[in-house]
Amino acid sequence: MKTSNSVKDMTKGSLWKGILLFSIPLIFSNLLQILFNMSDVAVVGRFGGTIALGAVGSTTTLVTVFTNFIIGFGSGVNVVTAHAFGKKDQKEISTTVHTACIISLMTGIMLLVFGQSGAAWILELLGTKKELFSGAELYLHIYFMGLPALAIYNFGSAVFSAAGDTKKPLMYLSVSGALNVVLNLVFVILFKLDVAGVAMASAISQYVSAFCILTALMKVDGAHRLSIKKVRIHAKPAKQILAIGLPAGMQGAIFQISNLFVQYGVNTFNATVVAGNAAAQNADALVYDVMAAFYTASGSYIGQNYGAGNMHRVKQIYWISMFYAFTFGTFIGVSLVLSGKMFLSLFTKDAVVIKEGLYRLKVMGFSYGFSAFMDESISASRGIGEGFVPTVIVILGSCVFRSLWIFTVFAFFGTITSLYLLYIFSWAVTGNAEAFYFWHSLKKQQLGMSCNE
Repeated sequence: MKTSNSVKDMTKGSLWKGILLFSIPLIFSNLLQILFNMSDVAVVGRFGGTIALGAVGSTTTLVTVFTNFIIGFGSGVNVVTAHAFGKKDQKEISTTVHTACIISLMTGIMLLVFGQSGAAWILELLGTKKELFSGAELYLHIYFMGLPALAIYNFGSAVFSAAGDTKKPLMYLSVSGALNVVLNLVFVILFKLDVAGVAMASAISQYVSAFCILTALMKVDGAHRLSIKKVRIHAKPAKQILAIGLPAGMQGAIFQISNLFVQYGVNTFNATVVAGNAAAQNADALVYDVMAAFYTASGSYIGQNYGAGNMHRVKQIYWISMFYAFTFGTFIGVSLVLSGKMFLSLFTKDAVVIKEGLYRLKVMGFSYGFSAFMDESISASRGIGEGFVPTVIVILGSCVFRSLWIFTVFAFFGTITSLYLLYIFSWAVTGNAEAFYFWHSLKKQQLGMSCNE
């Protein structure tokens, strides 16, 4: 099959250069997403008042559970599509894309129905304060209306990434993100809609990004061109997408549960420590999302090369992506330590709170890079079609290990240091297990291929 001009052949060329150039637009996409999310909070907090800010803020964990599930599910689409590109099989590429489209839409609709029906119950379960409850429920009901669009955008982004194009998703995210900021200001300042306004802005911008990426897929000149008439479920790609996407989605959601255990530990300290931890936590998303760009690159590159049967190149991709993620994570982490006061002053003016936040930054800043050993191994396993076991391992390493740490090590020492060290130890334990499973699975599949030859 002749490779389309709209498809990057990741089975050839320099991996060091290719992975870096592939990841840069993803880094900007992730950073833009953080800035746009911050704009929601900033606008409603500045112009909507304290109650509106609290209502929106109280939904953060729940919203993240839903969005993380959709993003994780998209990784299944990315890997399976990349496999098809690696095989250079036009028919398989087409059936995978059209199957992924309908499955992604159905996933978004199911999450919408679940979210709408369970919003009030979940808010009660989370102990949402009475004065914030009605605003939080309203925000969720409106925000969840955009979940099908979010699922479609992530489907399109996954397909373009599998084809080696990360610039288009960045462009469409930039357009919808800018629209989100403008609509936030219009709805909140001009129409005085506060909570409802920022929720509407988010939902509308999600549909705009979904429309843009679907339109782009309908215009590409490759086998991944989307045709509404061809959208249907094909059994083989559907099973493959679900086998990787569902565990990945569950993993993204479950990470939030593990964070609740950590928050339990933080809440045993005074309000100053809690506030300092909250301020310093803003660094987490910044670092993780930059590193995540290399995991996405790894999944796409490994997917294509695995599909092409190039196992030597798969091994190289694993180490190169690991190096980039570790280096960027460590560099940003250390930079945040050095500029900690300036960074934390964006979120608080209290000198004591900044002091507590600085301590968390010092511990985490030198630790962030080590999360690459876990996350890159998970991404690599998905790249070769392994989804279930890596998810089980990360659940054991995050939820189970962290909860045990809190009720044993942290309970014994009772210091904030013993709580923050939980992260690097859980990454080390889980990373070793994930790496072992990846290399074991790769070796096993290589032996299977040799026997079939």
